Amino acid sequence: MVTNFISEKAKIGQNVQIWHFSYVGDDVEIGDNVKIGSLAHIDYNVKIGENTKIEGQVYIPPLSRIGKDVFIGPAVVLTNDPYPTCNKMIGVTIEDNAIIGARAVIKAGVIVGRNSVVGMGAVVTRDVPENSVVIGSPATIRYTREEYDTKQREWKES
Repeated sequence: MVTNFISEKAKIGQNVQIWHFSYVGDDVEIGDNVKIGSLAHIDYNVKIGENTKIEGQVYIPPLSRIGKDVFIGPAVVLTNDPYPTCNKMIGVTIEDNAIIGARAVIKAGVIVGRNSVVGMGAVVTRDVPENSVVIGSPATIRYTREEYDTKQREWKES
C-alpha cells in the first residue's frame, strides 16, 4: 500500500521525515533534517531549507521558497495566484528562522522576513519585515521577535 507520493524528480536531503499521505511534486528540493507532517502537499518547483518543520495539512504551492530553520504550523496555506484565476503565478518566500502559526494564510508574492512570526489564523496580504510578529486579518505588526522570544521564555518558565 502506497501512503505517499514523492516525485522521482524531487531532491530529498538526508534525515528527511515525510509522514503519511503526503505529496511531494516534481523539481522539489528538500534540505537535510526536514520533517513534513501527514497530509502535507508540497507542489512542484518548491525549495525547502534544512532543519525546517512543516506540520500536517499544509499546502505549499509551486514556486515557493522556504528558508532554513523554519516552522510551519498545521493547516497553513500558502498561495501562488494573486488574482485567481490567472496563468501568471508567483510563490511565497519564507526566510530563515521564521515561524508560521496554525491555519495562517499567506498571499502569493509575499515575503515573510527572517526571524519573523506569523500568528495562528493570520491572513498575510503584504510582506512581513524581519524580526516582526504579525497577527490578525489582515495581519498587522504587533511586536518584535525579541518581545515574542521573551514571552515564550516566560511561558516556559511559569
